[in-house]
Amino acid sequence: MNDLYFIASLAIFIFSLVLVIKKPRGIGIGYSASIGAIITVLAGFTTLEDFLNVISIVWNATLTFISVVIISLVFDEAGVFEYLATKILAKSNGSGRRLFFLTILGGSFISAFFANDGTALVLTPVIVALLYRAGMDKKAIFAYVMAVGFIADSASIPLLVSNLVNIIAATYFGIEFFSYMEVMVLPDIVSITASLLFLFVYFRKYIPERIPENVEFRQEEIKDPFIFKLFFPVILSLIILYSIGGLYNIPVSIVSMPAALIMLLLARRGKKIDYVKPVKEAPWQIILFSIGMYIVVYALAQNGLISIMAIAIGSFQGLPYGMNFVLTGFLFAFSASFMNNLPSVLLGDLTLQHLHMTGLILLTNAIGNDIGPKFTPIGSLATLVWLYMLDRKAKMKIRTVDYMKLGLAVGIPVLFLTLMTLWLESLFI
Repeated sequence: MNDLYFIASLAIFIFSLVLVIKKPRGIGIGYSASIGAIITVLAGFTTLEDFLNVISIVWNATLTFISVVIISLVFDEAGVFEYLATKILAKSNGSGRRLFFLTILGGSFISAFFANDGTALVLTPVIVALLYRAGMDKKAIFAYVMAVGFIADSASIPLLVSNLVNIIAATYFGIEFFSYMEVMVLPDIVSITASLLFLFVYFRKYIPERIPENVEFRQEEIKDPFIFKLFFPVILSLIILYSIGGLYNIPVSIVSMPAALIMLLLARRGKKIDYVKPVKEAPWQIILFSIGMYIVVYALAQNGLISIMAIAIGSFQGLPYGMNFVLTGFLFAFSASFMNNLPSVLLGDLTLQHLHMTGLILLTNAIGNDIGPKFTPIGSLATLVWLYMLDRKAKMKIRTVDYMKLGLAVGIPVLFLTLMTLWLESLFI
């Protein structure tokens, strides 16, 4: 390891991350990461071969992510998520606690099938609007909103498409859709259950005993009845197609991209919703961010960070009672919380490959980078955009200290239990 190259690569990474977080003069996160990538290339820390290698790693995950978000935005335009949120309110029967549980379960469902960003960016503003309509005070709304933001990531474990990092963590080692789902459903159930428990304990003083029951969903709020009715059939169809595609090593983006295109064409044909809006609002900057930040991290990894991570993870492997799974997962989690989970998951893949590791411990990378971002506000792009959206649309400012108090108090035990579940599964597979 060349110490000078490592320090220089680390400085470029920190500079890039500061640009992403601070957004000087409103510069997009994709452009910020691209600046770091350009500096990395000009400094000679990466080659054309490295660039092509990064593209080969991230293209499938990035295109799948964009496609799934577009599909979720089409359904949002049709009124699906507002309908689901209203139904959650109705099913609560005036109980604040029941509403809290149902909100988390609803967020878990959306995260599983439409990615964590679907829950954070689509469900959150709907929930906020409905809670204001229900006349809740700000402390209660804060509890529900933070719970939705947390579950968006902690419940994004079960499917490859539930989180961008899942695709990168799994497909790097050739783990196909059904094989991944078969293993990760149980850890996801544990993660959701633990999240429910610890979030309720954390916010129990803010959750009202009774809430108004007069919030109703008006039929005219369904903007496109045809697309509205397609919600569950589309989910089922995608799951089936993802599973079949996995058997034949077909990348998930080959399924998700045509599905997104079909949804847009149906919206255009129906002429009842703005089919252009989902395309405009899709996180295109993430494509640039993915490529740019991955190049920066790839250079950092090749210039010494892999060796440092490998020494740490290698030292964990002789530990008993699942501690090798737990500590490996926590290392990835804290890496995500300080580095952002997209570059962190790539670093995890490169490190695990360097160590020639096999088996279910490979999936600690996905779990750590799913839940670890809750430790800090910079842990994931979805969180950064979520915080911005809350400030802009709901006039809610989430202080960093409040975010981290919740993230550490709830995230650490949830992550521990989820990793232990994966370890227990490894004993029987």
